[in-house]
Amino acid sequence: MFRPHPDLLFQKPDELIWPKDSRVIEFSSLTSVNVESHFDAELEFKAKGLEDFSSLVTSSPFGSQAWLSSVKAKLSQWRDQHFRIFIALKNASSLEKLRLALEKLDFLPIKVAPTEYLWDEWLIKQDHDPRVITLIPRTLPESQRFDDDRIIFLREDDFFGRKERSRSVSAYEDFQKQARRLNFGDLKPGDYAVHVKHGIGLYEGLKIMMIDGAESEFIQLSYKDKARLYLPVYRVGQLQKYSGGTTNVTPDKLGGVAWERTKIKVKAHLKDIASELLVLYAKRAEIQRNPFKFFEDDILLFEKGFPYDETDDQLRAIDDIFKDLRSHRPMDRLICGDVGFGKTEVAMRAAFLATHNGKQVAVLAPTTILTFQHWETFKKRFEGWNVNVQVINRFVSSPEAKKILADLREGKVDILIGTHRLLSKDVQFKNLGLLVVDEEQKFGVTHKEKIKKMRVDIDTLTLSATPIPRTLNMSLVGIRDLSLINTAPVDRLPTRTFICKFDPETIRKAILSEIQRGGQIYFIHNRVQSIHGLADEIRQIVPTARLRIAHGQMDEEQLEKTMLEFFHHEIDILVCTAIVESGMDVPRANTMFIDQAQLFGISQLYQLRGRVGRSKQRAYCYLILPRHRKLDKEAIERLKVIQDNTALGSGIKIAQYDLELRGAGNILSDDQSGHIDSVGYELYMDLLQEALADAKGQPHEDFELDPEVNLRIPALIPDSYIADIRLRLSYYKALADITSESELERIEEELKDQFGEIPDPVLNLMGLMLIRRQCKDLGVRDISAGLKNISLIFTEQTKLKPEVVIQLAVRENKNTQSPQIIA
Repeated sequence: MFRPHPDLLFQKPDELIWPKDSRVIEFSSLTSVNVESHFDAELEFKAKGLEDFSSLVTSSPFGSQAWLSSVKAKLSQWRDQHFRIFIALKNASSLEKLRLALEKLDFLPIKVAPTEYLWDEWLIKQDHDPRVITLIPRTLPESQRFDDDRIIFLREDDFFGRKERSRSVSAYEDFQKQARRLNFGDLKPGDYAVHVKHGIGLYEGLKIMMIDGAESEFIQLSYKDKARLYLPVYRVGQLQKYSGGTTNVTPDKLGGVAWERTKIKVKAHLKDIASELLVLYAKRAEIQRNPFKFFEDDILLFEKGFPYDETDDQLRAIDDIFKDLRSHRPMDRLICGDVGFGKTEVAMRAAFLATHNGKQVAVLAPTTILTFQHWETFKKRFEGWNVNVQVINRFVSSPEAKKILADLREGKVDILIGTHRLLSKDVQFKNLGLLVVDEEQKFGVTHKEKIKKMRVDIDTLTLSATPIPRTLNMSLVGIRDLSLINTAPVDRLPTRTFICKFDPETIRKAILSEIQRGGQIYFIHNRVQSIHGLADEIRQIVPTARLRIAHGQMDEEQLEKTMLEFFHHEIDILVCTAIVESGMDVPRANTMFIDQAQLFGISQLYQLRGRVGRSKQRAYCYLILPRHRKLDKEAIERLKVIQDNTALGSGIKIAQYDLELRGAGNILSDDQSGHIDSVGYELYMDLLQEALADAKGQPHEDFELDPEVNLRIPALIPDSYIADIRLRLSYYKALADITSESELERIEEELKDQFGEIPDPVLNLMGLMLIRRQCKDLGVRDISAGLKNISLIFTEQTKLKPEVVIQLAVRENKNTQSPQIIA
């Protein structure tokens, strides 16, 4: 039985259009009378599936001669049998492709508006003309054939096949696309931008211009000697926001040779780095271990013990880890995701598999408080699994620690959680198989060297919300694998962030407001010498609040007691140092003050702010500036980055900013900062990937090739559709970076979902971007449409054979009298 939703069959009453001569009759009241009736309220429709049609058509590639023959034969047969055919398509691009294909088969496809429900009119049109087929821009869950009513409903899958949208894109590519799109959207007039061919210039905004009678949007750039460049938005792929040291940056000369010399110099430098990287890859590939055994039933049972629904990103990260553990090569993976986004659960899935394979697990965290939190979490999660979870930190007494270490040597401890104490000589594992490092950037140089030695031949998982530039950069060049967790848990709200001076009234109102809603407050002050004086000042501002102090120089028992009191809501305000940065999860703590915020780094500010907003409550963070002091430019930039990036999942973006501001660090004991500054971080990474491909002897895309597409149609995102210029820029960048038709369709769905029905200029732009992508893949430098011809200019690396182009140029075309392709 087929039961379509009423909204699919009937128009809503408030959307009905009444005839001009109709009258409205209003009733003051209606009486309901029960009448005995045996009428069955269910209407039965005899329906048949259409799998045979779908399998017949999709067995051949879309548009091929076999596909055209199959579609023509079947649709003609149905129309001869007086069936009326309706085809539902959710994407405008799919609809347009199918429309053109049906026209080629001498059908008359009619596209209707998505808001129309004129079924009688559509049926009459099909009855009058056997060539008519109705295309409806809506989704349909299932294809159906109704023999009694002579109606057939088809979907786009019946013609194109089911589109598998698997994530073939690597985490590196995914990160690069996300970061570039977000970064580009932040461009403001006066910012530096890098054009791949013309060098560094100043971005001056967007400008609408009429070209050959068609409205087009251009990106305006200024260069040395007041020279200007107007870049069509479809060529935005050639443009990047400049990221690097901005102190000594000056615009390049448009058309000059200095920029090319700079790129040649950077390429020569990267050639050496690529050679060294290949040696590292080879060494890493030499180390082998036996693949892990997978106990599917137990894994499923452990997964069911997770009390929440995993986010898509969590599932992808878990899948990445399982793939690593199935291989012969030891895992070295970075899991990058915001505080509270579920990195620990991902690590526990890996730990579960390791313990089931008879391996021991070491969990290394930078603070005693964080190890305590992990211990509580692991114990609860592994309850009932015969897994011995222990912790070793300064809260553990000496006799107890000795007992734990003895059991560890004998293999009686399965998971050991601890601070850098785990790196001591007396900590000896019987069969260590997995090392989990939480917030590696918090460890000192000596500890990092010990970690590095530990993970040579064991599986390593590094967790971080904002990895240090060096760690992130190593993941981006492939020395370490990368998984991103950017999806926020359900009902999580972003933290509102304010920059303000130390104002007693502002502090009083914010604290009382939080206490009144049953919440708690962190007040961060990173100076032990003056923390008691600040606490006294806050007591005077809010004398009724329960306040305690916490810092690393306190007695261990007193510190533990204070933290547990705060966790159990026996304290309203915790005045503390940055000791809580990697601390325990307190869902009720939803307001934070960070005193002298200019003294903290970007990543540290982001980590601290992540301590609040861990529940469904809205959280607030106040970055407090010094009372009588002017800040330097870099400090202002850091605070502005934190204030601007409040969206959930901004951790990876913060890490990117940190990488740009501080430099990428030394990947291979070689200072690259000067080279990055000369071309910008994005272009530097592009050139590095190119150098790596050359060193491996692999083909790579020519990122400098950007086809010129002149089709004389309005192709842009009007401000009437997306008013926010930053969003427009980010979508221009996203469209320029597409590598497949499915990516374009995802963007199309995203636009429809956020901004409504897509206007023609945007559809034109999407089609133009797809043509540009195909030209880039085929090695076409220029495609231009004249009144009666299309001209193509090829590169030397084109994949099209000359004879194929000639055949295309001379083939018959019923739409033009004398088709020409000039190559």
